[in-house]
Amino acid sequence: MSERNGMRYGLLGLALMALMIQGCKTSAPETRVADNTTLESLAEMNDQAPSRRSLDIQTWQTAEGAKVLFVEAHELPMFDLRLTFAAGSSHDQVPGQAMLTNAMLNEGVPGKDVGAIAAGFESLGADFGNGAYRDMAVASLRSLSAKEQRDPALKLFNEVLGQPTFPADALARIKNQVLAGFEYQKQNPGKLAGLALFEKLYGNHPYAQPSDGTPESIPTITREQLKAFHAKAYAAGNAVIALVGDLSRSEAEALVAQVSASLPKGPALPKIAQPQEPKPGTTHIEFPSNQTHLMIAQLGIDRRDPDYAALYLGNQVFGGGGFGARLMEEVREKRGLTYGVYSGFSAMQARGPFMINLQTRADMSSGTLQLIKDLLRDFIANGPTEEELDKAKRELAGSFPLSTASNAAIVGQLGSMGFYDLPLTYLEDFMSQTQALTVEQVKAAMARHLDPDALVIVTAGPTVEQKELPPPTDKPAELPSGVPEH
Repeated sequence: MSERNGMRYGLLGLALMALMIQGCKTSAPETRVADNTTLESLAEMNDQAPSRRSLDIQTWQTAEGAKVLFVEAHELPMFDLRLTFAAGSSHDQVPGQAMLTNAMLNEGVPGKDVGAIAAGFESLGADFGNGAYRDMAVASLRSLSAKEQRDPALKLFNEVLGQPTFPADALARIKNQVLAGFEYQKQNPGKLAGLALFEKLYGNHPYAQPSDGTPESIPTITREQLKAFHAKAYAAGNAVIALVGDLSRSEAEALVAQVSASLPKGPALPKIAQPQEPKPGTTHIEFPSNQTHLMIAQLGIDRRDPDYAALYLGNQVFGGGGFGARLMEEVREKRGLTYGVYSGFSAMQARGPFMINLQTRADMSSGTLQLIKDLLRDFIANGPTEEELDKAKRELAGSFPLSTASNAAIVGQLGSMGFYDLPLTYLEDFMSQTQALTVEQVKAAMARHLDPDALVIVTAGPTVEQKELPPPTDKPAELPSGVPEH
């Protein structure tokens, strides 16, 4: 199975932007938390929030320089393995190079084509996944842990990661698929607005490049360029190996040693530089539709920022918490202007965006945009109420156990933690930090990082005569009638 265009690392099993945990030790000493692997019955919970599964995280470094994070989990006879590389589009020399390299991993290895690779994993009951994004590229394996299934699945996985042949016919096919996707984008105002927003927000910074490349760049990329990118970016020293499952420490060490040795040899790639502050302003994309897409952004924070917890909790109140958040309450519930409106910090290796996005009636787009600006300005100036903050804390505490509810969730956490150099105690730290935050602390953090006069705005829709917004009411005269157009 491929996750090429699917997954996004989530924080805490919610749709956060990126939760990441890392083992910062470099050799064999084991850093441990506690062991609490008892499964709970829903019938025994008595309407209480489920307790979170504590993790015994062990960390070391392979001989080739890969960072390893491992959690033993013997409840199921299987394991989840995830490799995370600093091999996203921010490292492209040609736009689309990282995406195509990752997409081609399982298209061919010596002696096997894409069909044989897929059949090999399927016959073992194993599952292969891959994906490439701005910061990172990933490859994953889920397999039964019994030696008779584990060894051949791991051997095939190592071939896919370490010996891809990048066959010419497969490259031509995938290029055609990507180019067809670009044609579809022309009919998607939300996608067009998103591409324009990153260009305006990041300028010449690598994050401005579209992760999928461009219609001009994709046809020019050669097999030799993909091989060169693989040799550099998929090196063991550039990898974080996360492993969770029914394995002993000695079995885990042997497994990751095989994985690490199968990769190209080389060091970690340099960290991405921080972007420059963009020039604020509004860009409009003319598009024939009934609705207008509004995308509002400014530079936010990187994943190591000490204000991360305060900004996460504050954003849950403002626009990240779905129904009940300020934006949904004021824009949808009281005025019926949108089907949904959301905000969020995408904290990455360098400063990621803070974004607000929605679709609204084209003839009320100007008023809706001004309303969003006013709501943001008010929230920065006054912060959340005590009641709003307490509610956000309760919701976070209630959903927090999902962050370790499955091996797949845990391995994603570990891979992200390792990639962003977060401490092994990150989950406990995040939870204790958010629960201890005060209204003033959240307000101060939002004010430090957000400026209502520094917004980069992209709109996509028709130019039509504008109408005044309806006044707020408990029963809007015109509620959203259906799902967004795109």
